[in-house]
Amino acid sequence: MPVVSLSAQFVKEAVCPPEKGKVDYYDASIKGFILEVRPSGGKTFHLRYRDAHGKLRQHKIGDADAISHDKARKKAQYLRSEVELGGNPQEDRKALRQVPTLAEFVRDTYIPHIHLHRRNFQSTISFLNLHILPRFGSKHLDEITTLMLTEAHLDLRAKGYALAQANKLPVLFKIMFNLAKKKEIPGAQSNPANGVVLFNPNNAKERYLTAAETQRLYEALDQSENTQLKHIVSLLLMFGCRKRELLDAQWEHFDLERRNWRIPMSKNGKARNIPISARALEILNSLPRWKGCPYVVPNPETQKPYGNLYHPWDKVRKQVGLDDLRMHDLRHTFASNLVNSGQSIYVVSKLLGHSQIKTTTRYSHLADETLFSAVDAAARVVDASWQAPPQTQV
Repeated sequence: MPVVSLSAQFVKEAVCPPEKGKVDYYDASIKGFILEVRPSGGKTFHLRYRDAHGKLRQHKIGDADAISHDKARKKAQYLRSEVELGGNPQEDRKALRQVPTLAEFVRDTYIPHIHLHRRNFQSTISFLNLHILPRFGSKHLDEITTLMLTEAHLDLRAKGYALAQANKLPVLFKIMFNLAKKKEIPGAQSNPANGVVLFNPNNAKERYLTAAETQRLYEALDQSENTQLKHIVSLLLMFGCRKRELLDAQWEHFDLERRNWRIPMSKNGKARNIPISARALEILNSLPRWKGCPYVVPNPETQKPYGNLYHPWDKVRKQVGLDDLRMHDLRHTFASNLVNSGQSIYVVSKLLGHSQIKTTTRYSHLADETLFSAVDAAARVVDASWQAPPQTQV
């Protein structure tokens, strides 16, 4: 165990005695700083130290051919100070090697998690495959930064995606990193999504289809390459259900004879029943079916629920000049039609499956408009009576 004053010149000239398999030269000034020299001429810098439990450890700093003596020395000084403060460079390096890539984390941890704890995850998987994994899949968790996520977030908006859709990227990252931290997965000590500022999507915006717009939409749907889209849109307008409720619907939950659809688990966590109108019943009876397929409106190619209908839907709505129409607006249209036909907010709330009546009160102004229309009609009748010419008395 020769102790020497390690220098660039010494490193250059150091050799291994012929009778030895290797020799370690210890630096006289930095405790544990070693130059390992082998018979082949290979030389490596190390730091030897004892961890908090007194166990002897050796941390490789780098090969002398790849790192200069000065840089190795500075690294040794830094590592030595970390050791004195209770650190363990060897374990830190081992942990760093265990940090998974995002693709590995999604495959091994996140996907099994959502399969176990989420009812609806197809759209999440679709978003991962389209917008996240191609850009971030090869990066290790500790390589993903807030700046990277912010740039990806802005890029989605620049490509024309809705604010709420663009927000899914940082929101999903926040969920994934929280899960990784909870499961103590290396590389997830901090959450890069916490620093991303979300867009304000103003989800309270309401868009309703007029009768003329509905007709134009139906005509375009008949020409869509997606043969299921016209059925999906029609049923969303008939039921006022959430898109995911319909896409995941199975025939076993429909009692066509009693005209009832039982959704076993809705967004609020409770089962609910939806009455089936005569027109909706006609559509259901006309739907194509596949042997062994339990789903009501599956993808004909996979016979599984659609994960994302954005592209065929976007094509149809733009074709008829309804670029601002979201698929969720079909649910708003259903509510609008109910209110304008004279149904109370309580009936609307029940049919929409809202757990609280205050959620439904966003449609109250439609009821007011219907009442205003009624009193205006009554006023016109009275006004016409007042303006009628007086009768001539004989």
